[in-house]
Amino acid sequence: MMDSDKRSGYKYFSDITTRWMDNDIYGHVNNVVYYSYFDSIANQYLIKQGGLDIHNAEIIGFVVASSCEYKSPVTYPELLEAGFKVNRLGNSSVEYAIGIFKKGEQAASAYGTFTHVFVDRKTDKSVAIPERIRAALEMVLDK
Repeated sequence: MMDSDKRSGYKYFSDITTRWMDNDIYGHVNNVVYYSYFDSIANQYLIKQGGLDIHNAEIIGFVVASSCEYKSPVTYPELLEAGFKVNRLGNSSVEYAIGIFKKGEQAASAYGTFTHVFVDRKTDKSVAIPERIRAALEMVLDK
């Protein structure tokens, strides 16, 4: 992951608002919540930029791998930004890089990867990434 801990390493951003329930007993956003942030930014991008119809599309993305490195805590209430890019783009799979930043900060509070394999909704068999989604993913591909 090159520059995944820096804002300049990402190509697309979206705001996140922490929620009351995100904090754990230690007073910061719990580690598992970051994965929901990752899932949200990836799917938001696929829906908005790639035209993915999460309810009716014949081809959908399944998460097959994810990882996260935590650098500094975030809390509720706090405004965050998720940075998003594509690390690798295959025929049926894509690995995203996602960084979670405090609003306006240059260094990520957490960053990691999230991998989708695209499958036929009815058969659960992997298939080629649909052309419109592939074109959107190419726009944020880390070259």
